[in-house]
Amino acid sequence: MRSAFELLITAGPFLLLWGLAWWLLDVSYLLALGISLLNAGFLLRLFVIQHDCGHGAFLKNRKVGDWLGRVLGVLTLTPYDVWKRTHSIHHSSAGNLGRRGIGDIHTKTVAEYQALSTYDRLIYRLYRHPLVLFGFGPGYLFFLQNRLPFGLMSSRKYWISAMATNVAIIAGLSAILYFGGLPAVLLIFVPSTLLAATAGMWLFYVQHQFETTHWATEDDWQLQEAALKGSSYYVLPPVLRWLSANIGVHHVHHLYSRIPFYRLPEVLRDHSELAESNRMSIRESLVNARLHLWDEKSKRLLSFAQAQRAFTEQAKA
Repeated sequence: MRSAFELLITAGPFLLLWGLAWWLLDVSYLLALGISLLNAGFLLRLFVIQHDCGHGAFLKNRKVGDWLGRVLGVLTLTPYDVWKRTHSIHHSSAGNLGRRGIGDIHTKTVAEYQALSTYDRLIYRLYRHPLVLFGFGPGYLFFLQNRLPFGLMSSRKYWISAMATNVAIIAGLSAILYFGGLPAVLLIFVPSTLLAATAGMWLFYVQHQFETTHWATEDDWQLQEAALKGSSYYVLPPVLRWLSANIGVHHVHHLYSRIPFYRLPEVLRDHSELAESNRMSIRESLVNARLHLWDEKSKRLLSFAQAQRAFTEQAKA
């Protein structure tokens, strides 16, 4: 019942704001755009509900939860079964240096970066640049990359998931274009989706990319240690915490992903030590955008400049 209520107070306003923005197209394009940007918050919350469905944390009936996730995947442009599998890989390997590449933001060690050619260093620098990660990246990921089951290309199941989602998205966009015209697509669908995708990308980044995060080699990696040390507790204002469905309580989520998002604050209330672990404010999180390389010696995530200084000092010694 609680999950049904959370879905209702998220999907209801999302649809109402969509309708309001559509109606405002005949009044003011600027007002319609403003409402669509506001609606990005509810779309982000729907994505977290889809996320909880993937973990079996939202509904007791796993099959019903999966089908809810598939429906929401059309709204979030995310093929549910593909994402569910890659996200499961992320949970089972976050912070494991031997299992990078699927469901994560790729992070190289200082030693790996130093061994790269000049060209490959440039490519990695471009990939990790904030304008790419949070500018070009979200649009590329949700509008383009999600259209194919990258990382799972050999499985028929995931091709069906991706293609079925694509067909549903095309059908929905065709209906929007037919009844509302191009302004409905460009001023409502695209802005709300892109802003929600950007916010989601930022949240995913700061949840694992911070100075004192945790990485370990395959032999030393432990799930619980990676969850508690390698995931942050992103302390957000109440409105943003609600719109992001408590996903900032990420260390607890990684410790036990079957806890539904609306129960996560209860864990912090009952276990005060978790409420003090890896706390990160919005101001503190902004610094993390310049950290790109894991230093296995200092056990810190470093900026390119910090890594270069450390390399120079080692060379002199």
